[in-house]
Amino acid sequence: MRHCCPSGMVTFAGVLVFILALFNGLNGVAAINRSHVFVDGARIVVGDLRAWGWTLLVLGILLALIAAGILAGSQLARWVGVAVLSLNAFSHMWVVASYPLWSVLIIVLDILAIYALCVHWGTHEHEEATQ
Repeated sequence: MRHCCPSGMVTFAGVLVFILALFNGLNGVAAINRSHVFVDGARIVVGDLRAWGWTLLVLGILLALIAAGILAGSQLARWVGVAVLSLNAFSHMWVVASYPLWSVLIIVLDILAIYALCVHWGTHEHEEATQ
């Protein structure tokens, strides 16, 4: 059985997950430091701005590791990625009242990455099995 490169959609998912990791990491550091990026009086459903920042930073680190695994072709990274992307989408619901456009954008990108991981992963595996 030959080893094959990930499909274009899987590569897209890996890169998208890495971009989401960067977004979460930058937002997490900004929230931890209470940067002026965040509006005064921003409403967060659970916790405060620093707790939100730590949550984003941890999710960002996890997503970066998952992106590396996806690009390496790991099945474990694929399924853990689906779970963590789901958590990431859910976590952005906590601030949708304060940052509606940003939150919805991140949620849409999470769903797009989940779609790419769930639907397009096994294309090469199926082609190899039928040959």
